[in-house]
Amino acid sequence: MDNNIRQQLNEYIIAHQEDFYRLAFSYVKNRDAALDVVQESIVRALSKSDSLRQPEYLKTWFYRILLNESMNHYRRSKRLVPLEESVAVADGPAPASDPAELLDLYAAIDRLDPKEQAIIKLRFFEDMKLEEIARITGTNLNTVKSRLYKSLRKLRDLTGEEVTT
Repeated sequence: MDNNIRQQLNEYIIAHQEDFYRLAFSYVKNRDAALDVVQESIVRALSKSDSLRQPEYLKTWFYRILLNESMNHYRRSKRLVPLEESVAVADGPAPASDPAELLDLYAAIDRLDPKEQAIIKLRFFEDMKLEEIARITGTNLNTVKSRLYKSLRKLRDLTGEEVTT
């Protein structure tokens, strides 16, 4: 990678680190874990910087790395059962969740599958265009559109509210 592209990558990372943290946090729900995900994404991007052929795709290239790292951490953490939950299971069924919690939009987003979550978070939290999301996720634009609308219908059903694009 030439020095010009490396400099662009460094500047981009510094300028958008809060955006990266916000997306990572939306997956891992923990400050330290989100910082770890962002750090790992930056390390991975810098080590793979020679694979970036076109500087105009720097944003989508980095977001793909960040999204993959976030989803990998999310999957790893889902396999771990916190001690409190394992004790609660042994003591009997947990009480029903607070209905207000079920109506929370963020909780509803967390109930979507990871591919749907990625599209919702990139579209609405990161304000990305559908074409950018397609490049980041490596998905056909029509697939992104159909997943977006399917996810919005699910969110409407889960929250009882209309979600607009």
